[in-house]
Amino acid sequence: MAKKKKPAIEEEIIYVSKSELKREAMQYHDLGAEIAGMAKKQRDRLPLNDELKEALVVADKVSDKSDAYRRNLNYIAKVLRTTENVDEIQAMIDIMLNKNNQADVLMNKIEKLRDDLIKQGDDLINPTIEQYPSLERQKMRQLVRNATKEVKAEKPAKSYKELFQYLKDAIMV
Repeated sequence: MAKKKKPAIEEEIIYVSKSELKREAMQYHDLGAEIAGMAKKQRDRLPLNDELKEALVVADKVSDKSDAYRRNLNYIAKVLRTTENVDEIQAMIDIMLNKNNQADVLMNKIEKLRDDLIKQGDDLINPTIEQYPSLERQKMRQLVRNATKEVKAEKPAKSYKELFQYLKDAIMV
C-alpha cells in the first residue's frame, strides 16, 4: 500500500510588535476613560454589557481616589478588549460628541438659505419649496418679502428672524 502524501500546511504567521500591542491597549484605556467621564444618562444610551456597567459604577465610586480609579480604568480597558461591540460603542460616542458640530453645520446652511432667499426673492422660493415640501408657498413669499423690506429699510429684523425660524422648523423635521 502506498503512503498518502499529506498536503503541506502553510500557516501565515502575523507578527504584531510590542509597540502595536501597547498602542492598542492605550486606545482601549482611552475609550474606557472617555466612557467613565461621561454622564450617566449618556452612558445609558451606549450598548454596554453588564460587566462594563458594573465596572463603571465602581469607577464613579472611586473617582476621587487616583490609584483606585486608575486600576479600575485598567480593568475597564481589559473588559473592552474582550467586548465584541467596541466599534458600535465607539460609533455611538462619536455621534454623541459630534452632535453639536452637525447642528452648527445645519444652522449655517439654514442661515445661508435665508440670506439667499432675501437676495434672490421669488427665483429661489420655488426650488426651495420643491426641496422641502413642508414649506407653504404663500407664507414663504410673505416672509421673504417682509424680510427684504426690513433689510432695505434697516429696520429691526423681526421677519428676518421669523423666516429663519420657519425654515429651521421645516428643515429640521
